[in-house]
Amino acid sequence: MRFLVLPLIAPLLVLSGCSEVPVTGRRQLSLVSGQEMQALSLKEYDAFLKSNKVSRDAAATAQVRRVGIRIQKAVEAYFQERGMASRLAGYQWEFNLVEDPQVNAWCMPGGKVVVYTGLLPVAQNDDGLAVVMGHEIAHAIAEHGAERMSTALVAQAGGTALSVALQEKPNETRALWMSVYAVGAQYGAMLPYSRLHEKEADRMGLIFMAMAGYDPNQAVTFWQRMAATKSGSVPVFMSTHPSDAQRIDNLRANLPEALSFRRPAPVSR
Repeated sequence: MRFLVLPLIAPLLVLSGCSEVPVTGRRQLSLVSGQEMQALSLKEYDAFLKSNKVSRDAAATAQVRRVGIRIQKAVEAYFQERGMASRLAGYQWEFNLVEDPQVNAWCMPGGKVVVYTGLLPVAQNDDGLAVVMGHEIAHAIAEHGAERMSTALVAQAGGTALSVALQEKPNETRALWMSVYAVGAQYGAMLPYSRLHEKEADRMGLIFMAMAGYDPNQAVTFWQRMAATKSGSVPVFMSTHPSDAQRIDNLRANLPEALSFRRPAPVSR
C-alpha cells in the first residue's frame, strides 16, 4: 500500500487537529483519539503478557503495584481537581512485573504498565522506582503514542482518520501502528520516543512522583546509577534516551517546579 501526502493537507491538519498536553501546555498534533489508541494497545498488551513470564516474586510485585497505584491516584486527583477527569476516560490501570534482565519499563495508552525485574536493582527503593514509573506513566498521560501515530498518519496516509484507515485497510493500518508504537519489536519493549517526548516525560514524571509523595530529588541519583550500569552494554532503557549529563541537568532544572507539587506520603494502615 502506498500513501501520498497532499502538500496542502498537513498544514490544515496541524491547525485543526491539535490538543494540549496536560501539565506542560504544549500543543500537539492529535488525529487519533485516546479510545482508539487504548483499543489497539489492549490487544498488544494481552499478547505481550501471554508470551512473557509474569514475576512470582510477591514482594517485588507488591512494590511495583504499590508505587504504581500511588502515582495513579495522584494523577487522577490532579485531573479531578482541574475538571479534566474526562481526559482519563477508558483508562484501565494495571501494574505488572515481568521476569526479564533488561533495565526497562513502559506504559501503554490506557494505563497498562510493565516493569522488568532487571530494573529493580537499579531503582533500589520506592523513590527510584517512582522515577521510572512516573516517567512512563507521563508518556501515556501526555498521549505521546497518539501524537506519534497522528504524525505517521499525516506522513503515510495523507491525514486519514485512524477509524477510517482501520475500516478501509485494517492490516496496513495495524502495521503502521506497530511501526510507531509496538511492544515486542526490536527490544521487546516500546519503540523509542523522540527527544522532545523524553524531555517532556521527565518533567511530568517528576511532578507525578512528587504528587504521590515521593522525593523527586531522587531522580538525579537514580540516573547517576543508570549511568553507572553502562559498563559493557548500554541498558535498553537508556539506548535511545538523552545523554546522562543532559538528562540530569534537565532534571535539576525541573526540580523546583516538581517540589512545588509535592504532597505528604499517604499514611500506611
